[in-house]
Amino acid sequence: MYSLILLLHSWLRWVALVAGVGATLVAINDRSPDGARADRWGFAFMMSLDVQMLLGFLLYFVVSPNMAAIREHFGEAMKSSSLRFWAVEHITMMIVAVALAHVGRVLARKATTPHAKRSRRLVCFSLATLAMFAAIPWPGLPYGRPLFRIS
Repeated sequence: MYSLILLLHSWLRWVALVAGVGATLVAINDRSPDGARADRWGFAFMMSLDVQMLLGFLLYFVVSPNMAAIREHFGEAMKSSSLRFWAVEHITMMIVAVALAHVGRVLARKATTPHAKRSRRLVCFSLATLAMFAAIPWPGLPYGRPLFRIS
């Protein structure tokens, strides 16, 4: 179960990243009065992040033996930058990204002018995408993981 969820979480990050970059770019370029295209991209971004968060929470709280050990010795884990990344930084930044995507979509829907919709989407979606980029365990970092997990 752990391997499957980790594999899905690893591969679906690319869907979330593409959706985040796409939602941000469409927010920049969408000049339509109703913003339907931007809304669809925002919905795809939000949903991909929701699925990622669900898988991440399953890893963090249920199936990951690494996280179980980190939670069991949390004080010691905070002394290691690599373990602290997994225990606190990764999950916090990703929750921020999910919240920003949801807030951006709600604020855009409540906006009364196309310009306000566009600017709210742009700010929230770009910040959410940047938070994701900052919290991904890129290869080469002390806590890095492979770009494409095979098993």
